[in-house]
Amino acid sequence: AICGHGCKYGECMGPNKCKCFPGFTGKTCNQDLNECGLKPRPCEHRCMNTHGSYKCYCLNGYMLMPDGTCASSRTCAMVNCQYGCEEVKGEVQCLCPSGGLQLGPNGRTCIDIDECSTGKAVCSYNRRCVNTFGSYYCKCQLGYELKYISGRYGCVDVNECVTNTHRCNLHAECLNTEGSFKCKCKQGYRGNGFDCA
Repeated sequence: AICGHGCKYGECMGPNKCKCFPGFTGKTCNQDLNECGLKPRPCEHRCMNTHGSYKCYCLNGYMLMPDGTCASSRTCAMVNCQYGCEEVKGEVQCLCPSGGLQLGPNGRTCIDIDECSTGKAVCSYNRRCVNTFGSYYCKCQLGYELKYISGRYGCVDVNECVTNTHRCNLHAECLNTEGSFKCKCKQGYRGNGFDCA
């Protein structure tokens, strides 16, 4: 089976037919499925959509059970956690619904971990890290765009001279470079390419 547009998070099952991995949707399985919007809802109280998955958490005073339901807990109510809690060996601990969040100094609220600045994020060559609340994603570096070429997605150089996104002077020629461009004044003109006289 050949899928001309590829199946980003799935498998090609027939001519241009993708079978998406759980948590993904779309013709090429490139879109995250928002499980929180499904009926029936996967979580009893609150739901946080994540890339390819989701996390359940409970209102204050409730404890998250393994099946995604929330059980009333007097001890949890006393601790006053932002995202529900769990009891471990009689100790009550507040929870954060994502690995990209950590408990704040008060032990009750969750604060974001900036994976981009801590170096926890791993983005491949040509991609830059963009932090989000509770996670991060990798975006093409400036001067590159995401394209599907020979069976996979990759960051490809944007030719600013062809797309006309350069800022060269009217009397200059544009020269494309990897990830950028240069401007050179035409014969008979002098300057840096952005200003030619």
